[in-house]
Amino acid sequence: MEGQIPNGTILRMTDLIIIGGGLAGSEAAWQAAERGLNVTLYEMRPRVQTGAHETEHLAELVCSNSLGSNLPDRASGLLKEECRRLGSMLLECAESAALPAGAALAVDREIFARRVTERIESHPHIKIVREEMTEIPSAPVVVASGPLTSARLSESIAALNGAEHLYFFDAIAPIVSADSINMEIAFRASRYDTGKQDDGDYINCPFTKEEYETFVAALQTAERIELRAFEDAIRTGVKAGTFFEGCLPVEIIAERGAQSLAFGPMRPVGLRDPRVGKRPYAVVQLRQDNLAGDLYNLVGFQTNLKFPEQKRVFRLIPGLERAEIVRFGQMHRNTFIASPKVLRATLQHVSRDDLFFAGQVTGAEGYMGNIATGLLAGWNAARVLRGESALELPQSTMLGALCHYVTHADLRDFQPMKANFGILPPIESDKRLKGRDRARAHSERALAELENFLK
Repeated sequence: MEGQIPNGTILRMTDLIIIGGGLAGSEAAWQAAERGLNVTLYEMRPRVQTGAHETEHLAELVCSNSLGSNLPDRASGLLKEECRRLGSMLLECAESAALPAGAALAVDREIFARRVTERIESHPHIKIVREEMTEIPSAPVVVASGPLTSARLSESIAALNGAEHLYFFDAIAPIVSADSINMEIAFRASRYDTGKQDDGDYINCPFTKEEYETFVAALQTAERIELRAFEDAIRTGVKAGTFFEGCLPVEIIAERGAQSLAFGPMRPVGLRDPRVGKRPYAVVQLRQDNLAGDLYNLVGFQTNLKFPEQKRVFRLIPGLERAEIVRFGQMHRNTFIASPKVLRATLQHVSRDDLFFAGQVTGAEGYMGNIATGLLAGWNAARVLRGESALELPQSTMLGALCHYVTHADLRDFQPMKANFGILPPIESDKRLKGRDRARAHSERALAELENFLK
């Protein structure tokens, strides 16, 4: 199959083009290639940088290093188990690069991205082209350009859809060096002692009531980086200045009330300060960010504060008085399409059977959501090019429910969605079950129906 792309390059012996070498694009490329397609994967880095990425590796994680809970009665745990049974290559790489993180799957970013890159580069049916794709080609394609889609490709997508893009602002948390943490104040522990390490998987910075109030007051009045550069890029119909509710900057949470952080990312439940023998008033948790254990990120502390303000305010956290910030938190603009208007639950575009979208650009939020939608798009692309029908997973599975949500939600209220049990259809015993029992029932049904579907 031949296809002409905008920069004049002729693709020969290419069955499928993948645009974007992030989580979704890498998984889609692998799944399609494993099913016999010759895949050309376009990744614009390092030729064109995004402002958020730091390396040229595929599948680089730019926000948290956690892929969420591993527990089967958690939504992200269920989605992981579905991806295992569907043969996710990226999940396999993540588990091989895992770090201690209690019941969650956290990874060494560098090792994870390097392993994904090595797997993709060594596949005989995948060719990587380090160029920016500026238009959607007429050849079969999976668009997995991610939340930082380039301006020229964004224009092409907007022209195709005949509708405006939607945007929201996303943020990443700071990373500090481990040897700058004051362990005479901070302590190691996991919530409810669920960690894999004897002394706990997290470093915890405990607050008294007075320390918490001082910190919140400083956070509420700290100077922030102007978002005007983002707002100038927003076109007709965009929700200007909208923050994604699942990844709010801490200063925005603090604005919502003095206790909002204490009941949010700083909630101290399941933790006891061994030095005083009781639960702290509030806590900031730090999670290991690399295999060497010399870098830790502030869990849930996405921020858009100016860099000097981050130093000043975050050093008010007990135990971080002399913290060395090796990567400052920052804000970036994430892009996603109006999926309920332009996509089917198979992730095919409504106007073309051979055009697929996957990953965060669809409104599927969270690392595992990106990986899972990439898996389905790659699998379906292979089926369509073999003359078979595309697969639509049962809505009772987490991946099926996620794809159904992003393609059927009310566009007036459409926001990116993470895996959660609320998007699954109810079961007969739903009203009688509560909490974890209800979640386990949903998980058991989802996995049983996935097995039946695969048969």
